[in-house]
Order: sequence, then structure tokens, then C-alpha cells
Amino acid sequence: MLISRQVITAKIESTYNTDAVPVATDAILVEDLTSYASEGLRMIERPAIRANISPLQQVYAGRLATVSFSSEVKGSGAAGTAPELDALFRACGFASTVVVSTSVTYNPASTGHESCTIYTYLDGLLTKLTGCRGTVTYALETGSKIMASFTMTGHVANPADTAIVTPTYDSTVPAPLINVPFAVGAYSAIINALSLDMGTTLSTPPDISATDGFGEVRITAYAPTGSYDPETVTVATEDFFGDFTAGNTKVITTGLIGSAAGNRVKFDIPKAFYTDISLADRDGVAVYEVPFGMVDNAGDDFMSLAFT
Repeated sequence: MLISRQVITAKIESTYNTDAVPVATDAILVEDLTSYASEGLRMIERPAIRANISPLQQVYAGRLATVSFSSEVKGSGAAGTAPELDALFRACGFASTVVVSTSVTYNPASTGHESCTIYTYLDGLLTKLTGCRGTVTYALETGSKIMASFTMTGHVANPADTAIVTPTYDSTVPAPLINVPFAVGAYSAIINALSLDMGTTLSTPPDISATDGFGEVRITAYAPTGSYDPETVTVATEDFFGDFTAGNTKVITTGLIGSAAGNRVKFDIPKAFYTDISLADRDGVAVYEVPFGMVDNAGDDFMSLAFT
């Protein structure tokens, strides 16, 4: 079996932990795939006092599993139609708002979190994860493409011999990270990279009645953070340290990434606060490394991701 012959499919569940049966058209183009990692594995030790000092066999008592990968962030090609990553965004705690023929926007939700089923095909093996919820981070770097990195946790079934599915991927090509009007408040900062981490906390509580001994995988908190690396400027131009020490919040926006309708992406952060500032060197140019936290402005809106 070839490690290069793998396919991921994902679909939102109507009922938590009930197989949504994702099919070929639910395939997601991924990179850096890591599958089958155990989460919360329970192996019961048996330290009985006996006549010899050899151990007794441990007993398997259930586990969850994680699958991790990165994916291109791109539109569907049609404004108002959800992108390829829709099921994953929603299973990471983001609710979608669809404006027909116009946009699909994702915002963090405090309640009503959805779950998804993920199938991972490895050549002739199929592993199913149900009741999946997860975490996501974003990486934006000049001259590259927007990447989202996911770690999804769910209830796992043992692999089964199954022919690899013939996937149908979205043919939309991601927009490059050039000509992006990045702004911090009213200041158009010159940056190379922006990173965003939703800081999602997952809870995996025990359940004695569950076949794997685990209850519902739950999203219980967010602690969103990010960072960017602006070129240094005079205080009169932009007072980074003044905003840091005063605790001022800043609006951070990428503006539209991409120019074609149906494949335009935009990140908006209504209230970012700096958590530190340090000096760095980028090709002989002085830059700041600026980590920040994110907080709500009007509730469940510390970040929005819009596709138009």
C-alpha cells in the first residue's frame, strides 16, 4: 500500500456520531496528512501480586482518534456556494451564513456546534471517524496560498478492506497572496506573514455506556491568537508600542484576497490586542514581530472568514 494514495472525505452529520456517509463529491484536497493517532487511549494495567515478577497483559478499554492535515483555503468558484472546506469549518465551531449568489461567511459559535464524519482512505483500507470536531489554524505568507491546518478528533472504527474512492475535487485554483490590502485600523502595514490560531479547547468526557467509553466530543472554549510582522515605522506613522502598553484594540483586515467572483477570501478581526512586540530582521529591513489576542466586538465575532 502506498502512503501517497490517500483520500479524505468529510460530511456534516445530521445527528451527532451518526455516520453521514461522505462520498466521492465530499472529497477534500489535503497536504501533510497524519491519520489514526490515538486520543485518550486507555490501556488498563493489571499490577497483580503473583509468584513471579512478569507482567500481565494490559486490557484495551477504548480510544478516540485524530486526523490532522492542511488544506488550501479557496472559494467554490460560485459566490454564495460553500467552499470545499465547509464541513470542516463548521465542525471546528464556526457557523455559516449564506447570502444566495453573494457570500458565505463563517463566524465562531458558542452553541449549536455541528459535527462531521471523516473517511480516510489509505490505498485499500478505509477508516471511519464519526462525531468529529476539531481545531483550525491559518497561515498566510506573501507569494504563497492561504493554508488552513486542521486537527479533527472523533470516534473511530477499525480499518476495513475497501477500495479507494475516486475523488471529485473542487477545481477552483487558490488565489496567491499578492496584491492583498492588509490594514491595521487605518494603517496599511507592510507585512510578509499573518498567522491565526482559533485556540479551540476540545473536551472528551468519559461515558460508561458508550462502546468506546467516550461521550460527545465537545468544543468548550476559544482562546484565539495571531501574529503579524510589519515593517517598523515612526511613532507618528503607527504607534505600535503605544497601542500595546495602552491596551488599545485594533481592527485587522486582509481585504479581499483574489479578484474573481466566487474565489475571493477575506479575514476580519474586529478587536485585536497586542500581547508583545519584538524587533526582527527581514532581508536587512527592521520589522516587528507582533503577537495578538482576539476578542468579540458584538458577541461570537472575534474573527470572520468570508467567501464572495
